[in-house]
Amino acid sequence: MTPPTPPGPELLGPLLARLRLARGHSQQLLAAELCAASGVPTLSRHEVSRWERQLRVPGGFWLGWLAVVLAVPVELLAEAAAHSRRLGLPPGTVGPAGSRSRAALFGLAQRWLADPCGSLLVAAPAAGQFPATPAAPPAAPPPARPPAEATPAGPTPDGQPGTAAPPALTPGVTEALMPGVTESLTPGVTEALMPGVTLAGLRRLDDLAGGADLFGYGAYRLRRAVRALSGAGPAGRRRLLPVLAESAQLAGWLAADAGRPADGLQAYRLGLRAAAAAGDPALGGHVLGAASHLLAEAGDPHGALVLARTGYAGSRRHASPGLRALLLHRVALAAALGGRPEAARQALAAAGRLAGAVEPGGEPPWLYWLDGPELAAMTGRTLVALGRPRPAEPLLAAARRAGHPRSAALYGGWLARGHLQLGEVEQACAVADAALLDAIRSGSLRAAGQLAEVRRRLARHAHEPAVRRHAALAGAAARHLPRPAPPPARPATRPAPPPARPHRAGRSPAGPTVTGRDQALNPSRRRSAAGAAHGTPRATDAARSQSTR
Repeated sequence: MTPPTPPGPELLGPLLARLRLARGHSQQLLAAELCAASGVPTLSRHEVSRWERQLRVPGGFWLGWLAVVLAVPVELLAEAAAHSRRLGLPPGTVGPAGSRSRAALFGLAQRWLADPCGSLLVAAPAAGQFPATPAAPPAAPPPARPPAEATPAGPTPDGQPGTAAPPALTPGVTEALMPGVTESLTPGVTEALMPGVTLAGLRRLDDLAGGADLFGYGAYRLRRAVRALSGAGPAGRRRLLPVLAESAQLAGWLAADAGRPADGLQAYRLGLRAAAAAGDPALGGHVLGAASHLLAEAGDPHGALVLARTGYAGSRRHASPGLRALLLHRVALAAALGGRPEAARQALAAAGRLAGAVEPGGEPPWLYWLDGPELAAMTGRTLVALGRPRPAEPLLAAARRAGHPRSAALYGGWLARGHLQLGEVEQACAVADAALLDAIRSGSLRAAGQLAEVRRRLARHAHEPAVRRHAALAGAAARHLPRPAPPPARPATRPAPPPARPHRAGRSPAGPTVTGRDQALNPSRRRSAAGAAHGTPRATDAARSQSTR
């Protein structure tokens, strides 16, 4: 009997794994049965593993034999294979480095949907599962803290040991770009600027600064959570697993905002595993919603729709009204960007019915930022994507609040696109001018990319004076906008040879360097090198002959 299919579209890899496990087969046994049935003895369990992890999609030959061995209609497998191919990585979205992480996240999401409280985190992950913090220019040391605020040696308030100090923030959020920011910081954000930054403080600092400045901090917090979990006992693991899931979700969000989508997908995979192991389906749904938003902004709306629907289906019975509304907005945006207007309208209507039940104090701590104006702005963004800019205009205009530069820049970009759809070029340029300054203040690469799309759409109106003024402003502000963070440098497998030293006229080059091993194995070479150092006739002749080559 074929197990019931989970709601929403299903990919071939998770479908094969579900059918195989329903028959009680291992990957090796399935490979052996396929070899026996097809008469091809070369198929191994490694190929079955690649199919289930979505790294490869089998062709028609193996799909037919899979249907025979698993006793299912071949049409079921063919439809899932076609769906997997349609959701293949589009060129230039998350890049080649993110294709493996993206495929693995899709497979993990389908397994999570089958059992959102399953122990997917079998063992404590290694500290190197997330890339190292990129090297930052040396920054001035933080000011001395009063003794009463010193970081204790024990665990921090968010459940993580406080024995090591985090790296300094990369420069970029300066007083010139954010005047008066230090006076407006809450106590949690003030703590985030200090070495004892907490997870909650880093979340609130993310409201003011972009991922280009905070990505290193997020990666650091995630590695600390991984190391703490690795050395914890059973009771400590139960306490630290939610911290690990939240740290991974925030690290993935910051990586996406820093222009590192592959690192973001990798962090989201770890966050989903930790949320499942902690028995928190709501947090797992939030992780998948954030991953959906990453793919939607990276130009993969079909993949974003799969993740958003999976997150909603797996967490709806455990999620708060605000989280359900947020995930429905993720579904609506992905559907609108993917050319599915009816699905987008249905999701928007369902999210609107939940908006009245959202209470800021009744939501999880990691949804403190979700309120009525934010939900209204999400609705306006989707309406613009659906080509309905008129009702979206007041919703997006109200979202440009003081003290939230990144949100003002992002929603300002959508508002400018709405004005363009209405043919209001001057209004679009005025909104884009203000959003450009907010993008500089926030340091958000996502906001900069949104405004770059606005400039691309403005190019068809290049004859307008307002468009020329905006282009000049964008050119002057280009050096202040954030750029993608460089990938971490990999150590060379073999040290590069030292550069050749220039020879001065009348001097012979320095003699060869003789190591202790060379001296022990070849005493004559040692004597030759010593003679070269003292300028013996033999060394001088050798140097002269070398210079004439």
